Amino acid sequence: MAQRKAALLYNYDITNTMPEPTSTQPSQERRFNRRPNRDRPVVREEFKERVLDNRRVTRVVAGGKRFRFRVTIVIGDERGRVGIGVAKGLDVQQAVAKAKTDAKKHLLVVSLKDGRTIAHEVGAKYSAAKVMIKPASKGHGLRAGGSVRFVLAFAGIKDATAKVLGRTPNKLTNAMATIEALKKLKA
Repeated sequence: MAQRKAALLYNYDITNTMPEPTSTQPSQERRFNRRPNRDRPVVREEFKERVLDNRRVTRVVAGGKRFRFRVTIVIGDERGRVGIGVAKGLDVQQAVAKAKTDAKKHLLVVSLKDGRTIAHEVGAKYSAAKVMIKPASKGHGLRAGGSVRFVLAFAGIKDATAKVLGRTPNKLTNAMATIEALKKLKA
């Protein structure tokens, strides 16, 4: 009799001595018998991307401070196209999306010698940043540091030596100096 009352109270069968689990997890039948997304096309991204810098910027208004995020992103296809984008947004995800769009608008096509290195030595200055890039023989590798390395790697340069000559640690200006140096290349 007590077992029948418990069965009515917990709403389970008398033959089953354990009550049914009441979890929010979907049952295994529903989870694994979903219809596959065959009609959705697979989108392959043509550019690799890397967030170089992410900063929180502040605007002081009458009511206090307004925070936004500034993101610097570098994109490239490792076959001669590279771009840098800078954008602000209310959150990081929005700023990254806007910076990626900005980078696609400012793509630079770099002519590569033998598909691995640059044709000649170049140097450039952007704001307080100074960068020098030298070609190297096959197998030398990419010897560069900081944001310069990412810009050169995404451009498809595999053998080169680069040096940041300026004293600024700002990743944005160092990356922009690298882009200015790559613009000076003559095919």
